[in-house]
Amino acid sequence: MTARPRRLLTVCLGNHCRSPLAAVILAQLGRDAVEVRSAGTRDKWLGQPARAEMVAAAAARGYDMRAHLGVHISKELLDWADVVLAMDAGNLAALRELADERTVPKLALYLDDRDVPDPWGKDAAAFADVVTLIEDGAARHLP
Repeated sequence: MTARPRRLLTVCLGNHCRSPLAAVILAQLGRDAVEVRSAGTRDKWLGQPARAEMVAAAAARGYDMRAHLGVHISKELLDWADVVLAMDAGNLAALRELADERTVPKLALYLDDRDVPDPWGKDAAAFADVVTLIEDGAARHLP
């Protein structure tokens, strides 16, 4: 019997830049060993595609984010996940508000002890830097 893939949930503010990028990178690098979803703590971009600047920065590194549509975090997603990776401390705090005693232990920062900066409103270099940070941090979450 084959083991079930490790379920990773990546979370940022709007599910518009960082968390969908992390989901694409983790899924591509983890292949069949992981199942990855992403969500946002705000519902402002629900059903919307990823930010164009992030899609371009990801594509420059070989990652395709074009299929992404924004999702809002839910208790069901927290239950589904084995690990929930917040992009920053603010996202982690919002997740703790939604989590219960079973799901709180699943919560962590993507970069362990520091935030993945939000590139929103910044230049293309900031988006490229986020791709590098998320790519460099991926190995810690893959089996």
